[in-house]
Amino acid sequence: MNRLQLEFDPRLDKYPEETIRVIVNTVWETHSVPDAEITIIFGDDELLSRLKETFFHVQQLTDVIAFRFNESESTSPEGEIYISLPRARENAALFNEPEPREIARLIIHGCLHLLGFDDQTDNDRRAMRTREETFLSQTPWKALIPLRQE
Repeated sequence: MNRLQLEFDPRLDKYPEETIRVIVNTVWETHSVPDAEITIIFGDDELLSRLKETFFHVQQLTDVIAFRFNESESTSPEGEIYISLPRARENAALFNEPEPREIARLIIHGCLHLLGFDDQTDNDRRAMRTREETFLSQTPWKALIPLRQE
C-alpha cells in the first residue's frame, strides 16, 4: 500500500490532494512500486535554498529536492519531496507553461529521483525530461488548480 502525506506552507496556495495522489500513483504503478511512503512538502524558495545549502553545499535557488530515506535497492521508496511553489510559478512563466503542468512536472521529477533516476548529465536530463513528458500525458495535471487556504 502506498502512503502519501502532503504538507502545504500555510502562506502559499494549496492544491487538490486527490489529483496529486493520482499523479504520484501513476508513477508508482508504472514502475511497479508495491509500497511507498513519501511526504511532499510544498514550500517557498527560502526553505529549498536552506536545504540545498545544508545538504548539497550549494547556494542557489531550486524548484525540487528529493531525499530518499531507505536503501536505493529497495523497491519501496521512503522519502520526502520538497517543492518551491514560487519557483514553480516563475518557471511556468519563463517556459510559457501552465502553472499546474509545472507543479505536476515537479511532483513527477521528485518521484523519479526517489526511484533512483538522476539528472546530473545532459543525457540523464534528456531521459528525465522524456519520462516527465510521458507521465504528464497520462495524468490529470490540469486539475491542479490552487484551492483557497482554510
